[in-house]
Amino acid sequence: MLAFYNIAYGGGIIAAVLFSALVLITGKGDAMSGGGSVRTTFKGKASFDDFMSKWTLRLGIALMALVLLVDVLVNYMNTSK
Repeated sequence: MLAFYNIAYGGGIIAAVLFSALVLITGKGDAMSGGGSVRTTFKGKASFDDFMSKWTLRLGIALMALVLLVDVLVNYMNTSK
């Protein structure tokens, strides 16, 4: 159980660093533009904004899932003692 916790914790740290770097490097206008708006693309090719929005959403979901998993594992390990 401890190994699974360490893997989830390490994955959470990596996701947090990548998410922070994505937001800080690209700026709020690119990374945090929101994926729900309708955008037109030239010949179906996604723009840089579409790409950044998609990756920001994915990293945010991954970060939240890993943090939740780590919290559940910590609570389980504390109650099983």
